Amino acid sequence: MREDNIGFGGLRLLQEPEEFCYGVDAVILADFAAGVNPKKAVDLGTGSGIIPMILSHKTDAEKILGVEVQEASAKRAADSVKLNGLENRISIVGSDILAEGLKEKILEEMGAPEGVDLVTSNPPYMPGDASIPGNNIAKTIARRETTAKLEDFVRVAGELLCRRGHFFMVHRPSRMVDICCFMRKYGLEPKELRMVSPRAGAEPNILLIHGIKGAGPELRVLDTLCVHGEGDSYTDEIERIYERK
Repeated sequence: MREDNIGFGGLRLLQEPEEFCYGVDAVILADFAAGVNPKKAVDLGTGSGIIPMILSHKTDAEKILGVEVQEASAKRAADSVKLNGLENRISIVGSDILAEGLKEKILEEMGAPEGVDLVTSNPPYMPGDASIPGNNIAKTIARRETTAKLEDFVRVAGELLCRRGHFFMVHRPSRMVDICCFMRKYGLEPKELRMVSPRAGAEPNILLIHGIKGAGPELRVLDTLCVHGEGDSYTDEIERIYERK
């Protein structure tokens, strides 16, 4: 196990290099969602807990809860919370999002009977039957829909949110139509869409989407976010998101 200083006020994160480690998609999702400055937030499929960690630094959220299906990942995330002394703001629940009674358990723990005001999710990008799974089960579960599907993540988000609550997801552009259809099905109106490209002129490979529960129809397409500038250096916006400038 490795202890990383991820920045963001000196926050430290425990990760297992042989398993799935967080990437830029989780960081830009957390930054995208931080703009609504929630009071109570839930992260579905939290993995290492990176999104709750960043939200704790970038927002005034009173309570943030991460849900993670993999027992080892959930334990590391909880240990990272303790490592940073954030137990009063962040909690980790080890559970499949499909578990019976999970909604009630979360809303009771959050003290939010009417629902939370923010749900984020960086779910597995690939269908479970996309190809033959590899030998690393932890990476397979993180990358592929082994239990909950894309629709499940959207549905659970809708169930957890209060009216006018915010939903933020990062995924692949190829699933954009599915995501928008599922969001409308569960009362989450797509309001902002942003594509992310490896560099200027390259085809987007990441999608950021923001929806509001119970809102009226009107979608804004934001400027494309480019990750790299010349060479392998990050663009100024990515440097800002990582708080390096």
